[in-house]
Amino acid sequence: MYKDLPVPSPKENEVLIKNEYLGVNYIDTYFRTGLYPNPKPMILGREGSGTIVALGPAVPKSVGFSDGDQVVYMNTSAYAEYTACPADKVMKIPEGVSLSDACAAFLQGLTALTLVEETHKVQSGDWVLVLAATGGVGGWLCQILRAKGAKTIGTVGSEEKVQIAKEQGADVVVIDRPGQGDVLKAVKDCTNGEGVAAVFDGVGKATFERSLECVARKGTVASFGNASGAVEPFLISKLSAKNAKVARPTLLNYIYTREEFEHYSNKLWKMMVDEKFTVRIHEIYPLKDVARAHTDIESRKTMGKLLLRP
Repeated sequence: MYKDLPVPSPKENEVLIKNEYLGVNYIDTYFRTGLYPNPKPMILGREGSGTIVALGPAVPKSVGFSDGDQVVYMNTSAYAEYTACPADKVMKIPEGVSLSDACAAFLQGLTALTLVEETHKVQSGDWVLVLAATGGVGGWLCQILRAKGAKTIGTVGSEEKVQIAKEQGADVVVIDRPGQGDVLKAVKDCTNGEGVAAVFDGVGKATFERSLECVARKGTVASFGNASGAVEPFLISKLSAKNAKVARPTLLNYIYTREEFEHYSNKLWKMMVDEKFTVRIHEIYPLKDVARAHTDIESRKTMGKLLLRP
């Protein structure tokens, strides 16, 4: 439903942001469909970028915000022209980063950063498997892993995505469709049968068992998304065959404190400004076309970030 609502007033410790760009993330579809239970009606959206137009009472001076600052944020109720957001969930956008790039990079770039730094600390020379390598998080993972000196096997859904995955940093690309590519064989061939140090799996139910087969002894399967549905319960004893680890991380638990949030945000800005990481935007949709954006992201045919423009 697309309708007019009153402009929110910022409460204590909040800032009011006039949105310029809104990020579309797969998690938005989970809330829309009820995979993640939530009260209805609700305003979807988890991130946006824009300009601060008002400060609520008691906004901490330590965050240094003023009217007119260009910022990016992670908070609920982003699919709107204006969003009132807790100040500690907002970051200033540095010079050299546009409002569109900041929004396109923020949630997915921070997710990728925390996956390789916290969920599994990737080392130079590690072989790593990234599923959906041209997706939002997948593309960032490939770039970050290349910068770390890791070797990446990326999966894609079609021939036209192969070159994009290679440009973003994948060393080996497998078309993950019946009759077109064998992911497990590629992993064994690249690692002399040992498996990969880590699997970053945002697909979920359809690929989880295979991810367990692909991981090396003492490796990690990071299951961070449910694009094909939620992973079904499994016997924990299955992990003992390789002393493997399984993690189900969420970004917010890695950037829970302001210190953590600033630490990873500043690493992201450095990658974008100094190291010239690529920000790939699939399409910018008018906010009224949000249903089409959700259909497109669920089709798994997109490459890069989907943005909305209020």
